[in-house]
Amino acid sequence: AMRAAATLGIPLLTWDFEKEYKEGVADYMIREYKAGRTPNPDVMCNREVKFGAFFRRAMKEGADFVATGHYAQVKYDKKIGKHTMQKGVDDAKDQSYFVWTLGQDQLSKTFFPIGGFKKTAVRALAKKFALPVAEKKDSQGLCFMGRLNMKDFLAHFINEKEGSVVNENGEIIGTHRGAYFYTLGERHGFTVTKKNTDDTPFYIVAKDLNANTVEAAMKIIEGTARNMGI
Repeated sequence: AMRAAATLGIPLLTWDFEKEYKEGVADYMIREYKAGRTPNPDVMCNREVKFGAFFRRAMKEGADFVATGHYAQVKYDKKIGKHTMQKGVDDAKDQSYFVWTLGQDQLSKTFFPIGGFKKTAVRALAKKFALPVAEKKDSQGLCFMGRLNMKDFLAHFINEKEGSVVNENGEIIGTHRGAYFYTLGERHGFTVTKKNTDDTPFYIVAKDLNANTVEAAMKIIEGTARNMGI
């Protein structure tokens, strides 16, 4: 951000929202996993930090609008007299899902300047204007934290307790690090010891927090997935 601001000749201010991030994103995420649910920290990051603490500070400092790099669009609907959230033009990069919590106060004062472009066009423009981030790799992973092993991160806050992986018949077929850490539909992070060489990947279809077991199957059948003990 500093290099880009210097290239464009615009001032750069930095504000510390570590406290808001911890309370609104990190604590929320840990709390949800402890309850056996799978959170979406990126949605909360946008609501609590980018369009929460940051947005309020920007308005307080006299900003007319806030602009971010989300691949989404804001349009004013005259029929209903409200601003609406629209998906980005680039289907492969659309991020409207991550900012769905924004209300009229934020939408009426927010720009998503790249939402109407394909990612390739945005990179071409960045290169045209000699921005130092023109060829920077796409940002991935958790909001502001980047890539991290979620189970290793959670292990600092939730005690690991090895449990059994069972099949649809209740037979033990492997082990896992703790039922709290897993999401329905997940197929990584647990060990299946009883399988054939021609078996397809196993997916978690249910979990029992009280018994500390997860149920895995080779196919996710509609109606099979269920939360037990939550």
